[in-house]
Formats: sequence, C-alpha cells, structure tokens
Amino acid sequence: MEADIAKKEQTQKRHYFYLNELQSMARELPGKHQQRLSYDLLSHLANALLDGTVFAIVSSLKEVQQLEERNLFNRRVKMLNEHAAKKQELMKKQSEAIQSCRSKPHSLPLVQAEYEAQWSELESNYSDELKRQDMRIILELDQKMLDQQSTLEKAGVPGFCVTNNPLEVRIQMYLLDFINRISEMQVPD
Repeated sequence: MEADIAKKEQTQKRHYFYLNELQSMARELPGKHQQRLSYDLLSHLANALLDGTVFAIVSSLKEVQQLEERNLFNRRVKMLNEHAAKKQELMKKQSEAIQSCRSKPHSLPLVQAEYEAQWSELESNYSDELKRQDMRIILELDQKMLDQQSTLEKAGVPGFCVTNNPLEVRIQMYLLDFINRISEMQVPD
C-alpha cells in the first residue's frame, strides 16, 4: 500500500516537473505560438511523457529522419559531382578542339560559338535536373513529415495530427523540440 502511494507521488512529481518545464519552454516562444499551447495541451503532453514511450518514439523518428536527410543530401552531392565531372570532360574536349584549330584560325570563331552554345545548353539542362532533384527531395521530406505526424498521432501524443498547415506544423516542431529537450534532462526523484 505504501509502495503504491509512493509510486503515485513519484509519478505526480514527474508530471509536475514535465508540465513546469513545458510551460517554461512555451513562454520562450513568440506570442502567436504561445497561444496555441494551452495549459490542457501541455498537461496532457506531460502526462504522455510519464512512461517514456513518447521519448523512445521521438528518438526513433529523429534517427530515421537524420538517416533519410543524409541519404537525400548524398544523392544531391552525387548529382552535383557527376555534373562537375561532365563539365570538366566537356571543357577538356573543347580545349583540345580549339588547340587543333590553330592551323585553321578562320574556323576558330565558329568552333567557339558552337562550344558556347553547347555549354549554355549543358548549364540549362543541369539547372533543370537539379531543380527536379530538389523538388523530389522536398516531396520526400514532406512525406516523411506526414509519416511522423501520423505515427505520433497514432501513438496518442497530444498536439499531433496529420496536417500541412504551416502554423500547426510549426507548433508540432516546437513540441518535438520540447520533448527532445526534456528527454535530456535529469528528472528529480
């Protein structure tokens, strides 16, 4: 019986600690965002943090996101490196062709004009390809965000639902930051 009472008191202490920390963090936010973080929301979130499951879920989602971001970054860098290598190859080929025109100086302006056109087309193609790649990356990151929102909503974490509303997404980002910061704190006994 006394063990149950002690356990309940300990749980209530942790709840108050989490709630106090969440309220303190919320006060650091701009006013328009503070208004969205009601006492009830923060209290329910503090309650959800008590068993540690939310911390584990958020940590896991963070790891997966970091892996995905590294993968997307590496894909983009690989494309840029391929573009740079092809540009170097074209420059070398053009330089060699210009050198061979020394015996025919009258054809040099035509060759140079042709190479400038090739270079301009290459730059345009690479720019378009990079824009398409960046759009794919943005869409993949947006999908990752929706997946995370869904996971947190299904886990019953207060404040989370699937949305593209920028204000709601910002609030969820703040909540994730709060959860991460609290997970690193030493909870008093």
